[in-house]
Amino acid sequence: MAEALTAIPERRRLWVEFLAFFVTAPVLIAVLLPASAMFPALFAFTALGLLLLHITPGFSWAELRWNWRGWDWRELLAFAVFMTLLSVTLIYAMRPSSAFQLVREQPQLLAFIWIGYPLVSALPQELLFRPLFFRRYRPILPPGLAGRGLNAAVFSLAHLMYWSWVVALLTFGGGLIFAWAYRRRGSFFYAVALHAIAGNILFAAGMGAYFYSGNVERPF
Repeated sequence: MAEALTAIPERRRLWVEFLAFFVTAPVLIAVLLPASAMFPALFAFTALGLLLLHITPGFSWAELRWNWRGWDWRELLAFAVFMTLLSVTLIYAMRPSSAFQLVREQPQLLAFIWIGYPLVSALPQELLFRPLFFRRYRPILPPGLAGRGLNAAVFSLAHLMYWSWVVALLTFGGGLIFAWAYRRRGSFFYAVALHAIAGNILFAAGMGAYFYSGNVERPF
């Protein structure tokens, strides 16, 4: 009984922290900051998240191992094919002028993105939205699909700064897949690999136009 009573304040604290980090902070960044200040704010956001992960009771960085045995290479290939078909379909349907723009006009920049995106973007995002989310806030998360759905929702919300329904849907769908991969395959880096594949294919197809801060247009 005493343990149950002492757990209540802890759960309340976790909920306050969770809402502040995964809901309030992304909304404030999207609403209040100019596009030029968004990425410095996101770097600070990432640093705070890594600190929270580091001080999570029972967490060890050794948990984030490759765990190759859990990888499914055919699944990765199928996902790459799916992302290619989806990206090409979307870009020609909604923004044909941007189709394969980097491939045609700036292949060196695309090569730089393909090298940098997995390390600078996919890796830190996965740290925040998979290990931090599922390890630190496990006591307050709903089980199963509901927990993965909540994960996808806050992952999508983190991209609110782009003010695009296309980005919102893509990141929600991606969040579901990455969360499933992290939980099902038992490998943090498997989720990173899927995230990197998705991002690099989107940029190659021309969908990066939706993820460029210079194109952001707030609805107010």
